[in-house]
Amino acid sequence: MSSHPEPRLTDVQRTVLAITLVPLFMSLLSVSIVNVVLPSIETGLGASASGLQWVLTGYTLAFGVVLVAAGRAGDLFGRAPMFVVGVALFGLSSLVAGFAPNEVVLNIARVTMGIGSGFLNPQTVGLIQQYFQGAQRGRAFGMFGAVVGISVAIGPVLGGVLVALLGADWGWRSSFLINVPFAVVSILFAVRSLPASAWRALPDADAASPDTPGAPAGAEEPAPGPAAPPPAAPADRAPARRLPDLDPVGMALLALGTLAVMIPFLQFSAGPWVWSILGLGVLLVLAWVRWEAAYKRRGRAPMVDLRLFATRSFANGSLLIALYFMGMTSVWVVGAIFLQSGLGRTALEAGLVGLPAAILSAFSSGIAGRHVFRIGRPIVLGGIAILLVGLVTSILVVVLHDRAGTSIWWLLLTLSFVGLGQGSTISPNQTLTLADVPLRYAGSAGGVLQTGQRIGTAIGLALITAVFFAVQGQAGWTAAFVAAYLVIIAIVVASGVVGIVDQVQARRAGRRPGA
Repeated sequence: MSSHPEPRLTDVQRTVLAITLVPLFMSLLSVSIVNVVLPSIETGLGASASGLQWVLTGYTLAFGVVLVAAGRAGDLFGRAPMFVVGVALFGLSSLVAGFAPNEVVLNIARVTMGIGSGFLNPQTVGLIQQYFQGAQRGRAFGMFGAVVGISVAIGPVLGGVLVALLGADWGWRSSFLINVPFAVVSILFAVRSLPASAWRALPDADAASPDTPGAPAGAEEPAPGPAAPPPAAPADRAPARRLPDLDPVGMALLALGTLAVMIPFLQFSAGPWVWSILGLGVLLVLAWVRWEAAYKRRGRAPMVDLRLFATRSFANGSLLIALYFMGMTSVWVVGAIFLQSGLGRTALEAGLVGLPAAILSAFSSGIAGRHVFRIGRPIVLGGIAILLVGLVTSILVVVLHDRAGTSIWWLLLTLSFVGLGQGSTISPNQTLTLADVPLRYAGSAGGVLQTGQRIGTAIGLALITAVFFAVQGQAGWTAAFVAAYLVIIAIVVASGVVGIVDQVQARRAGRRPGA
C-alpha cells in the first residue's frame, strides 16, 4: 500500500458531491419522515386507512420501479440531465403534496415524488463512479453512506420537531414543503456548475460489446475531475451517430416485475389475490433475465449486462445490502411505534432516540470510506458486528424498563452502536460492490443495487411489522419489541454470513476484496 497521502479532492469533485448529495438526502428523508406525521395526515385530511397506506407505499413503489431504467438512461443520455429531471419531479410533486386538499391528490403527488427520487438516486452513484476513483471514491461513498444513514435516523426527529413547532396540519405539510427550496437551489447549481462531461453520455455508453464486467473499473475511468473528451475522428472517418439502445422491452419487464414483487409486501391487508401477484412478479423477472440474455446475443446493448452478476464483488455486495436493508430499516419504525403507541411518548421524543445514532453514523461512514480500500470486506463485517451489539443491548433496555423500571432513555446509548455500525456497513459495501463495474454501466448497476435495497426494505417492513403486531396482540408491547428485534437480528446475521462468504471467496481467489 502506498504511503503517499490521499490526494485532495478537486474543485470538480467537491462540486459534484455538493450538488448531488443534498437532493439525495431529501429524497431518502422523505421515506422516514412520513412515519411520524401519518397521524397528523389522518387528522388533517380525514384520510382512510388505505389512503394512509398509500402515502407510505406509493412513494416506495414508484421509487423502486424506476431505479434501473433511470440509471441506464443516465448512462445513455448523460447523468446530469437525468439528475435535473429527477430533482425537478421531486421538488414539484413535494410542492403539490404540501398543499394537497385531499388524500387522492396527496397520493398522486407521493407517487410522482417517488419517480423523481428513482431518477436522481442512480445518477448520484453514476457521477461518483465517473469522477472519483481509488481512495477518493471510497471517501465519496463514505459521504454517500453518511447521507443514507442520517436520512433514515433523522427523518422521525425532523417530523416530530415540525409537528411540535407548527401544529398537526402545517407540521405534516411542511414535511413535504421543506423539499422545495432545496430542489430549486440544486437545479440552479446543477445547471450552472456540473461539468460539461456530465451532461452527455460517455463514449460508446450504448455499445453492444461493453468491457467485460469484472475488469477493474479504474482502467477505463477518467482521472479525478472532468472526463477527458474522446479523441477526434479523422474527417473522412467521422463515426455515424446511432440512436441510444434503450432496450424498452427490458425496461418494461423489469419495471412490471419489480412492481409485482413489491406490492404484496406493501399491502397491509393483503388477500390471496394480492399474493398471487408475487408469483407473477417472479415470472416477469425471470422473463426479463431471458430477454436481456437474448438481447445481448443479438448484438444489442441490454439495459443490464447480466455478466455483472457473475462478478463476485457485485453479486455478493448486492445480496448483502438487500438483506441488510430488509432488517435494519425496521429498527426505527418498530422503535417509533413502541415508544409512541406502547409507552405514550410524543413523536418528538420517539424521533430524538435516533439522533445520536444519526450523528455517529455520519462519523463512522466518513472514517470507513477513507479506509475501505486498505481493509476491504472486514470493515463491513466489523460494522455488522457493532450494530448487532446495539440491537441486543436495546432488547435488554426494553426488558429492564418493563421489569425493573430502568429508564427507557438508555436506548440513546444502545442505538448509538446501531448508528456506528450502520455507517461502517453501508458506504464501504457500496464502494466494494461497485469496484469492478465498468464505468459505462455505473448508472444501471447503481440502479440494480438500490432496487435490491428497496425490495429488501419492503419485504422487511411487511415481515417485521407483522411479527410485531401479532405478538403485541397476544403478549403486549415489550414482547412485541423483543420479537421484532430478534427477527431483525436474524436477518442482519444472514447479511453478515454473505459478507463472510465473499471474504472467503476473495481469499481463495488470491485477491483482496474490492481490488
